[in-house]
Amino acid sequence: MIEVEVKAKISSFEEMEKRLDEIGARKTKKEFQEDIYFNSPVVDFAQTDEALRIRTTRENDNTNIFITYKGPKIDASSKTRKEIEMGIDDAEKCSDIFEEIGFKKVRAVRKNRQYYEYENFEISLDDIEGLDPYMEIEIGLADGEDYSDAQNKIFELFEKLGITDGFERTSYLELLENLY
Repeated sequence: MIEVEVKAKISSFEEMEKRLDEIGARKTKKEFQEDIYFNSPVVDFAQTDEALRIRTTRENDNTNIFITYKGPKIDASSKTRKEIEMGIDDAEKCSDIFEEIGFKKVRAVRKNRQYYEYENFEISLDDIEGLDPYMEIEIGLADGEDYSDAQNKIFELFEKLGITDGFERTSYLELLENLY
């Protein structure tokens, strides 16, 4: 799958929630996410622009755990990249396996994420521990599918929501790493 994703810093969640409501976006869920990022023993993911993480999500009494690999970004104006994800049962055991074969834990990124749907877009408002508020808009495409039209539509939606600057290609992990 190709994840076409653009994120921007926003001034406030309340203002953006109002704008999303005005355009008819539908609130779908709110969850807590903890992402544990790893670096490879073979290549430095910070240099290759890749990511490997274990994500644990909690929504009410439901917990889900995923392993996600994200390939390098494939364009200059968004976070578009190949993404492979699968569910697992135990984050600690998976982490132990990664570390036993040489992967190193880099950092945990924790956030509360509010999801919205609008047309075929997934929109999230992200309250990340240690960072300002952000909004992400994304669309998933099949491998090999042209992403330029989807990317343009994402930027048009940002403009419709009153956001024309503050775009960020850097991951939350990188933003947090750059603070310390």
